[in-house]
Amino acid sequence: MDRKEVLVSGADIARQREFTAKIKAMFQARGAHPTACVDTFGCQQNVADGQRLMGMLEEMGFTLVSSPEEADTAILNTCAVREHAEDRVFGNLGALSHAKRANPEMVIALCGCMAQEPRVSARIKKSYPYVNLVFGPQALWKLPELLWQVYESRRRVFSVEDEPGRLAEGLPVVRDDSVRAWVSVMYGCNNFCSYCIVPYVRGRERSRDASCVVEEVRGLVASGCREITLLGQNVNSYGNDLQNGCDFSDLLEEIDRIPGDYWIRFMSSHPKDATPKLFSTMARCSHVAKQLHLPFQSGNDRVLAAMNRRYTRERYLELIRCARAAMPELVLTSDVIIGFPGETEAEAMDTVSLVREVGFDALFTFLYSPRPGTRAAELPDPASREDKQRWFDTLLAVQNEFSARKHAAYVGSTVRVLVDGKSDDPDYPLSARTEGNRLVRLRGGEKLIGSFASARISGSNTWALYGETEE
Repeated sequence: MDRKEVLVSGADIARQREFTAKIKAMFQARGAHPTACVDTFGCQQNVADGQRLMGMLEEMGFTLVSSPEEADTAILNTCAVREHAEDRVFGNLGALSHAKRANPEMVIALCGCMAQEPRVSARIKKSYPYVNLVFGPQALWKLPELLWQVYESRRRVFSVEDEPGRLAEGLPVVRDDSVRAWVSVMYGCNNFCSYCIVPYVRGRERSRDASCVVEEVRGLVASGCREITLLGQNVNSYGNDLQNGCDFSDLLEEIDRIPGDYWIRFMSSHPKDATPKLFSTMARCSHVAKQLHLPFQSGNDRVLAAMNRRYTRERYLELIRCARAAMPELVLTSDVIIGFPGETEAEAMDTVSLVREVGFDALFTFLYSPRPGTRAAELPDPASREDKQRWFDTLLAVQNEFSARKHAAYVGSTVRVLVDGKSDDPDYPLSARTEGNRLVRLRGGEKLIGSFASARISGSNTWALYGETEE
């Protein structure tokens, strides 16, 4: 798409503000004090989207509440990556029918990746007649207009057209965390991994202008934010559509020049586009955390090809060697899928052997979940669920041993941490993260929340470190 077609114009944004003003005036004329809830499922990109939805709702005059059942307008912001997340959404949507009966004027909306799937929007239209509004990720910026259509027409509104997607700058944001923030640098995906629905529901890759990203980060740092995570379905593709020579490494360097005491993280990072330039930039930039989440998904070349990942096992291992040479202190995590259609036990064990060879700090592990509409969902899948679970358990046992060993190595050391909130452990009431994003449960005063601190690590287990702050 031409860049002019990708960017939502100032006139279109102004039009949405007119609808915002209409809705606010409508409530004021009624003497109403409406409430709204955005219930977000899934990934950090969805969280960032949800914060923009909340920002627009606040501008329309809504007071935000935490429970969809108690809201006058309830928006379920959904994820389509796994079947379990989809089932939860339908369960929650069904539960809202009771709230709708108690409050017939309630507006119920479904948005996000699930809403963009034709089979889901058709199911909502047929089986959930009390849902008033359905819109996909590409229509998020038009929420005021869509909501006004619901109010004005008293009819159901669906905005789920198949479109490549656009970029809207200047939307209001409500952040529920003053310490950490998510900043989307790009949207969409061009990779079409055979198991993944994301390219079909989020459209093609489109990068925000670097100046917009830098200014957003600058404002967050000025407001006291201490950890900022840059988001994209594949951040390593950032800039491919800009035609100005600025890639993701260049963007990191631009952000790193912003003065202040903060960490920059990023996700997700695709191995096919990871480069030595990225690793050397990470090593050189003082604000960029020496932590890399680089999903490998499978350790077997045949399975990788069937997944359409476009790299080999050896290529992935080369990247790891390169990254660790640039950053010996690097904390490395990854995503893994076990039980891809047609995968054999020997191929699954190739994945386990890669885990042993690399020695990850932590893994996010998944049993394959078929997504209707993807190529993988049509592949023969002879392995039983029991076999897949056995392979999965083997993988977990290997990784848990690595994680426990790596965490144990921290005991006795003093590390710099960002204290980001309260813990649910009464003995260690504070929650914190190391630069490598390791969870630390701390003893210390609540006044430390939102600040960096030195922590002496006194204990560990597979999933966390334990320590005391040196106040």
